Amino acid sequence: MIIDIRNITKTYHMGDIEVKALRGVSFTAEKGEFIAVMGASGSGKSTMMDIMGCLASPSSGEYYLEDEEVSNLSDNRLAEIRNRKIGFVFQSFNLLPRTTALHNVELPLIYGGSSRKERRKKAFESLEAVG
Repeated sequence: MIIDIRNITKTYHMGDIEVKALRGVSFTAEKGEFIAVMGASGSGKSTMMDIMGCLASPSSGEYYLEDEEVSNLSDNRLAEIRNRKIGFVFQSFNLLPRTTALHNVELPLIYGGSSRKERRKKAFESLEAVG
């Protein structure tokens, strides 16, 4: 199992107001599976994606990414996981406009310390996989 989320909750406090963005969300995803997170505005989609992307921590519950419990890891370990295991396709893409698709795909590998040859190979393979 790649993703295993168990009874995740997320609560925000805004002064005296408590907002429960997520209430007991559980699901799993296997390697190669595609998942769509859908719902009305304000239903917690972005909050769920932030947690799955290791950008935010749940208030309670457990989140396993490739069998590693990531809910309460250090910021440095979460940054390492984001760099090596997580990729985002944002609604507005967030690509670097003055560079090529190849360089945009290579960029995380540059930060990850991959050699130029390995970066090129992985970037070409990734671009070919998505057409």
